[in-house]
Amino acid sequence: MKVKVIKTESEYATALARMEKLMDAKHDTPQGDELELLSLLVHDYEEKVFPIDQPDPVAAIRFRMEQQGLEPKDLVPLLGSRSRVSEVLSGRRNLSLKMIRNLVGRLGIPAEVLLGPARTKNPKQLVFDTQLARNEHRLPT
Repeated sequence: MKVKVIKTESEYATALARMEKLMDAKHDTPQGDELELLSLLVHDYEEKVFPIDQPDPVAAIRFRMEQQGLEPKDLVPLLGSRSRVSEVLSGRRNLSLKMIRNLVGRLGIPAEVLLGPARTKNPKQLVFDTQLARNEHRLPT
């Protein structure tokens, strides 16, 4: 197969089919090099055609809380007080730089996610966003 930049859905499908045939290729072989190059081209195409938006910061916090079995009271050392935790989780208060640093350091949530704008202030929507994130990443419930 002649390897080139993927620009169409047809070329994308062809590249995926070829990658499947090359999956058992050994490194540092012509087939292994072709597989590596195709994977880079497919990744580039997918990022352009299927972009993934950053999650809402509050939805990301709730998702991580769910993953780690945390309750709002567990965030008090990171956010400051029970009322501050409530305000952040309800979308009524933006995250401060200190809060972001604490969440990045202790919960491992990427800073770029926490720095993004909150898209909703409706707690029911936040729960939906958390469920949607779980489904998109196919994580167990």
